[in-house]
Parts: sequence; C-alpha cells; structure tokens
Amino acid sequence: MAETEAEIRARKERERDELYALDISGVQWHCAPGTEEHEERVEIAYLPDGAVAMRSSLDPDTVLRYTEAEWRAFVLGARDGEFDLEPAPRDGEAAGQ
Repeated sequence: MAETEAEIRARKERERDELYALDISGVQWHCAPGTEEHEERVEIAYLPDGAVAMRSSLDPDTVLRYTEAEWRAFVLGARDGEFDLEPAPRDGEAAGQ
C-alpha cells in the first residue's frame, strides 16, 4: 500500500529528527584526495543507515546531515550535471551566448 502525502511527510520528519539526534562527536571526517590541511574544503562523515554528515573545514561546528535517500539524490544529480554552473559571460558578450 502506498504512503499518503501526510505519511511521507511524517516519515521524513521522523527520519530527520532521528538523524540530528545522533551523537557524531567521534565520527571520522573525510575530504577529497589531494586537498591541503590549510585549504578550505568540504568534509563528509559516514553515519549509520547510509546517512552522511557534511561540513566546511572553515566552519566545523556547522554540520548538515542527509539521509541515505537525500545523499543518493544529490550524488546522482551531481553526476548528471544537475548542479553545473553556466559559464560567466565574457566582456562584451551577453549571457547565454
């Protein structure tokens, strides 16, 4: 039986509450290979049940947490170019040319 919109919303809210209730003080943070310790970089940590935490190396106290489904959607979207930026117009060129 398919979930109703209200049931989906309630489940997602419950998952998010559980995710943010996790103690992540001891997780191991990872960054892209080749980044230097002093460089600004995105760091991720793997959490239980496929969830992922993400933070900036410049602001390690601010942590975003994603369920497995949210993280999978982000990764697949990035692979498909969903977040690619349009190149900035050069001098004298209109946007979109």
